[in-house]
Amino acid sequence: MPGKRLKPKKAVNPSADAKRPIVVVGVGHMGGAIARGLVAAGWGPRLILIDPAIKSTDARAFTKSGAAVEADAAAMDGLTPEAIVLAVKPQLMRTVAPAYAAAARKALIISIAAGTPIESLNLWLGEPRAIIRAMPNLPASIGKGISAAYATPGTTAAQRKLAGTLLAAIGDVVWLDGEELLNAVTAVSGSGPAYVFLLVEALAAAAERQGLSADIAKRLARKTIEGAGALLAVTPMDPATLRQSVTSPGGTTEAALKVLMGDGRLETMLKEAVDAATARGFELAKTR
Repeated sequence: MPGKRLKPKKAVNPSADAKRPIVVVGVGHMGGAIARGLVAAGWGPRLILIDPAIKSTDARAFTKSGAAVEADAAAMDGLTPEAIVLAVKPQLMRTVAPAYAAAARKALIISIAAGTPIESLNLWLGEPRAIIRAMPNLPASIGKGISAAYATPGTTAAQRKLAGTLLAAIGDVVWLDGEELLNAVTAVSGSGPAYVFLLVEALAAAAERQGLSADIAKRLARKTIEGAGALLAVTPMDPATLRQSVTSPGGTTEAALKVLMGDGRLETMLKEAVDAATARGFELAKTR
């Protein structure tokens, strides 16, 4: 549902130019997470959120923060955005991006479309000076994500700082030296939550085979992974030290780890999985 046209006001957490809006194109799962994170950080009055299919309840919540919610790029007529976050689905980028080519000449472009190379973005956007490709992951939806980002040479230090600030609204940020490394990032942290969810499923199934009820098995598996992740987040110890602290010589954990770690079993499976996901990332880039 269209909202009010933006009249930029000073944000609580402004960047160098507090009069220029921040535009988020696509307010789905990841774009919506970014928008909510930015609202929570005080950027609401500077936001233009563009999505023709945004839910009315989400639109109302965003407009209450001072953000403008619009249906298409026409909302930016007469405005010069400081940054445009392209958060549409990769398969739609070819169709959506050209509408922002004029604004891209003076704005920082941040694309979070997986498998969409800068070469393609340059083609659709008329070769803007500054582009940053970023790969956030699913935990960004609760502000616990991590984004890896690569900036083109034309991106200024100030623009890179701005991108880091915007992405920090959904979690940690790391910077890469080469665009090609984003495929490895996608395979590790982008796809990684799925590997963890599969581990929960497999652990619950194994528990059931030992005679536990389905309900108890699922609860034990889920809480074990949740707790281990929470511990990892707050302790200074590295994962190997934590693993060793649970492993008593000759005990049950050691018996299990001999199966998982014997002949590099688990390590080999994960290596092959990440290799396959990385290769697929390069394949997808060739089609976009």
